Amino acid sequence: MSALAKASGALKSVDYEVFGRVQASYYFPNQYTEQEAKKLGVVGWVKNTSQGTVTGQVQGPEEKVNEMKSWLSKVGSPSSRIDKTNFSNEKEISKLDFSDFNTRY
Repeated sequence: MSALAKASGALKSVDYEVFGRVQASYYFPNQYTEQEAKKLGVVGWVKNTSQGTVTGQVQGPEEKVNEMKSWLSKVGSPSSRIDKTNFSNEKEISKLDFSDFNTRY
């Protein structure tokens, strides 16, 4: 992405799936993920899968989405163990599809 696009506040969207010990530890989708997303000012959703992973989508300014990606990959909740995080469908968007960040069941 060009410096001009970054300066103009380009919006990004990315899907994610987190693998490891992420459900039993309440890494996702408890308050840690929502708190981090709201702190960064990104929107989207998170939910547990039947395969023991966590999946979701993050949208917002590129810099903030990148910060959330880093958190999803490296930090998580205090008791989580993140083995890997896959990101897909990363793209620039013209408007946000969500007004908040929440947990889906």
